[in-house]
Amino acid sequence: QVQLVESGGGLVQAGGSLRLSCAASGSIFRLNVMGWYRQAPGKQRELVATITSGSSTNYAASVEGRFTISRGNVSTVYLQMSNLEPEDTAVYYCHLNQPMGLDYWGQGTQVTVSS
Repeated sequence: QVQLVESGGGLVQAGGSLRLSCAASGSIFRLNVMGWYRQAPGKQRELVATITSGSSTNYAASVEGRFTISRGNVSTVYLQMSNLEPEDTAVYYCHLNQPMGLDYWGQGTQVTVSS
C-alpha cells in the first residue's frame, strides 16, 4: 500500500515563503511523476506543479516564477513557495502517478496567506 504524507503548511503573510514536503512510502516505482495540486474553498482542485523522475517540471501559469518543485529522491518531493499571495490560500495535496495508471493522494496540508 502506498501512502503519501505532506508537511510544511501553515499561516504566512503575503510576500512570505513556505516549503512543503511530501514523502511516499510503500511500493514506489523508479519511473513516476510526483506533483502538487491545490483546492481552495468552493473551487475545483487544480494543478500547481509536477516533476518526473527525470526532473522535468511543469507549472501552472499562476505560480510560475514564484514556486519551485524539486525531488529529494524517487519518493520525496518538495514545493518551495515564495512571494505568496492571498490567492494561494488552499489545501495543498501531494500526488504520485505510477506506471499502469496508479494514482495516489496525500491527505492535504493547509496553506493560508494573509493580506
